[in-house]
Amino acid sequence: MSKLGEKVSLDWAKIGFKYRNTDFRFRAKWDNGQWDVGRLVEDSFIKLSEGAPALHYAQQCFEGMKAQTAKDGRILLFRPNLNAERMRRTAERLLMPSVPDGLFIEAVEQVVRANHRWVPPFGSGASLYIRPMLIGVGENLGLRPAEEFEFRVFCSPVGPYYSEGGLGSISLAVSQYDRAAPQGTGSYKAGANYAAGLLATKDAIALGADEALYLDSRDRRFIDEAGSANILVLIDGDTLVTPASNAILPSITRRSIMILAETDLNLKVEERAIDLREEFESFVEMAACGTAAVLSPVKRVWFDDEWHDVGRSPETPIMQSLYDKLVGIQSGILCDPGHWVHPIAL
Repeated sequence: MSKLGEKVSLDWAKIGFKYRNTDFRFRAKWDNGQWDVGRLVEDSFIKLSEGAPALHYAQQCFEGMKAQTAKDGRILLFRPNLNAERMRRTAERLLMPSVPDGLFIEAVEQVVRANHRWVPPFGSGASLYIRPMLIGVGENLGLRPAEEFEFRVFCSPVGPYYSEGGLGSISLAVSQYDRAAPQGTGSYKAGANYAAGLLATKDAIALGADEALYLDSRDRRFIDEAGSANILVLIDGDTLVTPASNAILPSITRRSIMILAETDLNLKVEERAIDLREEFESFVEMAACGTAAVLSPVKRVWFDDEWHDVGRSPETPIMQSLYDKLVGIQSGILCDPGHWVHPIAL
């Protein structure tokens, strides 16, 4: 292990997507109706009362972001303002105090700067994953909001989320379980949504899939999303479709890809209900997308007790083009007309 200030020496191609304890994290407390200024700390442990609402009633939410090294050495974030916006929306739904955008961005920047030696080098295929989180702390027993909250941001270097990495194809298996009800918390990045999906993911892996695929909870016909990613489908070769549902997490990656598909590839884009069984034969390409997954083509889907191959060819030229454009902007290789990348001054 290298000394503080020196770049960490890791085999970046083999680090996987897992937690590594880095040097610093940011911590701010909310008490008596206001946030303190917050500060960097070295301790990776959080001391909680056994009565904390985060433990009993899942009053907690989080975000996922990445920092990458550009070819010119800059460290870049991707659309962090949208992560701040999404956390604010989730906090309001869970009766938690909103983290001001300024505090959110400043905390993320401080963490990346303080852990600069952990940011993977350009071209390594790895990135620095950043996890802002907001939890209800203090002492409580009844079902009511916490009176104190902690906002924390930590980071860890990671490789690709799926084992194949890059643009490797994955398989999805339709789950027998529902992810969320339309008027529930499915469109919010709340921790409880993910705990309920662990069994679905386990079952999917047992079938030989990489991830679970959820259908709508009312009719069980329409695609919602995968366990940790949104879904994109290329239909008839010129239309990129993404599911429309109140139970889907509003992915920043998906939102960006849909813009690139329309402006750069001149594709038609639609957000609408996608009937898995009725429309599957028209699927030319399919992919899962998100901060962790980036953009991963789906080669087959398990439903009605058998595997179904996506499209008539293993090639995915449109998804490859979208992946190249997205990653190119995120890493500073391609121009950024939308001003999506956010450089961090070191």
